[in-house]
Amino acid sequence: MITIGLIGKTNVGKSTFFSSATLIDVEISNRPFVTIEPNVGVAYVRKECAHTKLGVRCNPRNSICIGDYRFIPVKLVDVAGLIPGAHEGKGLGNKFLDDLRKADVLIHVVDASGSTDEEGRQVSPGTRDPEEDIKFVENEIDEWFYSIISKEWDKFARTTDLSSKDVPESLLTKISGLSVNRKQIIKALKTTGLDGKKLLLWKDEDIRSFSSALRRISKPIVIAANKADMPTAKENINRLKAKYPFVIPVSAESELALRRAAKTGLIDYIPGDSSFKVKGTIDKKREKALEFIRDTVLNVYGNTGVQQALNDAVFGALNMIHVYPVEDERRYTNRDGDVLPDVLLLENGSTPRDMAFLIHTDLGKGFLYAIEAKTKMRIGEDYILKDGDVIKIVSTLSRG
Repeated sequence: MITIGLIGKTNVGKSTFFSSATLIDVEISNRPFVTIEPNVGVAYVRKECAHTKLGVRCNPRNSICIGDYRFIPVKLVDVAGLIPGAHEGKGLGNKFLDDLRKADVLIHVVDASGSTDEEGRQVSPGTRDPEEDIKFVENEIDEWFYSIISKEWDKFARTTDLSSKDVPESLLTKISGLSVNRKQIIKALKTTGLDGKKLLLWKDEDIRSFSSALRRISKPIVIAANKADMPTAKENINRLKAKYPFVIPVSAESELALRRAAKTGLIDYIPGDSSFKVKGTIDKKREKALEFIRDTVLNVYGNTGVQQALNDAVFGALNMIHVYPVEDERRYTNRDGDVLPDVLLLENGSTPRDMAFLIHTDLGKGFLYAIEAKTKMRIGEDYILKDGDVIKIVSTLSRG
């Protein structure tokens, strides 16, 4: 399962974002260091379900279908708030960074309204520049990567160079605790122009450059510009969008209110929608709160941003696609007759053989060919899977 790390300084709404994405109750308070132990829950990314184009009724097994949308589970980890010097162990820094090791992608929740200072204390809206928070968090994570990679560098470099060991493989062994893979290391080496350069010749700036590049590649960041409903937020959000690739206007409090209202039956609302529908009669206080959300968030940004941030993390920053495996390409079912029961997340550019290996190692080893169920076309291992494909794998295992 994809793991998303929820990061940011203290008191910016991370716990509210987490609760709104998972509907798990966590302690939410207007003070630093509320989150000490990481909150771990299941959130979902949203895609239009394949049943809408195939004219069938699906029976989801590893995911959820609501209306026309398939919600695919991902792990969401809300870690301790970050303060300057975290990589040196200040605050809860060591724990914060340790909790991030297994994250595939990060969502950085920032206070777009500028109403919390660098240590998470409340200040007047517009006082703090949220870009400073982005820079400081990225710098802390870069420094963390650097501290691990640079440790006993001379000894490591000498051993690798003198023994003519494979550089990417040696680096992979050295930094295995960061949950990076060989492909990411090779990409970071090429990005920095260090591929082919003897490790003993690396200067400190080379190590720093490689550390930063590897962090960006292995732990890409989506910025959730929270408190987007506040008057001071919009200008900051526009400025951040011009500088950073993934900036999502977010109102986590609005999303939490909508999901709770939907859960209690007060409204019809699907996470990520641009509107909601009130069911029956509600009291004036709730009606006013819902109107505020509609006027200041949905009508301004198109959605609350929580679902969009999750989607952008997986389908944008990680560049994943979703694919439906089936065993009967005519009825789109598994062996039990469930229609479109499962959905898999794969890296864009994956092949049917990659998909087979994800399902089961033996299925991948015995791969013969696949069938694209929508067209009933037979496809080989060189076919590049498309987002939303419905695929039957044929292998020696499946034939046996």
